[in-house]
Amino acid sequence: MAIKENVERDVQKEEVREPLMRVVENKMDGEDGSSRGDQWMVYLSTFVAVCGSFEFGSCVGYSSPTQSAIREDLGLTLAEALRVSCAFCVVGWLAIYFSKGVLSLDIGRLASGYGMGAFSYVVPVFVAEIAPKHLRGRLTAVNQLMICIGGSMSFIFGVVVSWRDLALIGIVPCAVTILGLFFIPESPRWLAKTGHQKDFEVALQKLRGKDADISHEAAEIQDYIATLERLPKAKLLDFFQKRYLRSIIIAVGLMVCQQLGGINGVCFYTSNIFKQAGFSPSVGTISFAILQVVVTGIGASVMDKAGRKPLILISASGLVLGCLLTAISFFLKVHDLAHKASPILAVTGILVYIGSFAIGMGAVPWVIMSEIFPINIKGQAGSLATLVNWFVAWLCSYTFNYLMSWSSYGTFILYAAINALAIVFVVSMVPETKGKTLEQIQGAIN
Repeated sequence: MAIKENVERDVQKEEVREPLMRVVENKMDGEDGSSRGDQWMVYLSTFVAVCGSFEFGSCVGYSSPTQSAIREDLGLTLAEALRVSCAFCVVGWLAIYFSKGVLSLDIGRLASGYGMGAFSYVVPVFVAEIAPKHLRGRLTAVNQLMICIGGSMSFIFGVVVSWRDLALIGIVPCAVTILGLFFIPESPRWLAKTGHQKDFEVALQKLRGKDADISHEAAEIQDYIATLERLPKAKLLDFFQKRYLRSIIIAVGLMVCQQLGGINGVCFYTSNIFKQAGFSPSVGTISFAILQVVVTGIGASVMDKAGRKPLILISASGLVLGCLLTAISFFLKVHDLAHKASPILAVTGILVYIGSFAIGMGAVPWVIMSEIFPINIKGQAGSLATLVNWFVAWLCSYTFNYLMSWSSYGTFILYAAINALAIVFVVSMVPETKGKTLEQIQGAIN
């Protein structure tokens, strides 16, 4: 009986493996299976989706320029302001705008923080599913670019407008997203998975252009989904099966590397870092904001040529350097040495840090996460990776001030060590995914 069950299991595995590998083998090295056609709908759909990323960045960037004004205006203690800034779910703009005390401020941060959590996963996955493979890296990286632009605009506007008016500005990208959703198609892969065959073909045709030949791409998507449908619906414990384990390790590992290296602490408390280092907070914050937008744009534009893995390795190496420069600056300041050099090293280190994060570590983990999960586990696995990301982001944000109180230079040495470990993880575990369809990537990994 046991022999019979083993034989049947092996047969089932072969039935699943064969079409998956056929998908991988059929279309390697740059063949889309469809003519590229007019892709304006892909760009429009991407724009509408990444307005959610802009909203995300606005939420993240809101804390840094406004925390002092909020504390003074509402009479909050540092502990209360820290609780607001480090809460899991951040900001509801209208609640913040009309805030009269700490309770309504907390409720506001919680309300739109729920939306931020959804945006952080849904936007890159949606863009990855609608984009053709020769554009997927660039378009998915626009997610991080819009987060940076949103955060940078919050930094810059926060210097010249009140914290209440800044909260009101955050409503604008929400309105663009809500309006835009009436004009763009649903993800073709989602439509195919849910059995909406006619809508699937219509959506894919809209995204590829009315004159594009979508037959090969449509057949590939349907073949892959049909194969995955033979597998049982994945449960949480199934993620630890061998067929999914590598994808889970890669996605969760990248999210931990992205957040544990200190980015949220640095972003949320940029002004304070510059102030402690003896550099102008306003000049430093505006330089920080402009740099991250420019470098993220460069990273997005070269991602499909340079590849995901080289970018993230360059990024992690720069993060180590930026942390070490900042650590040296604080060491000199603590020991009352090199008074003129200390502020210069601090601003150089922070700008190297944020530039390095923007070129790769900011965008690439989300791009890879959106590519590596099979569609039958994408929702659950992506949610798990996003949850890990937000938990580690909260942990980093919450502990940053405590670490700085313990040792300012020790904090950045710790972050340098974590980013060095990230390099080891990427070299040993993360595959290159550029130039491949989602079906090829997932078939090869899983």
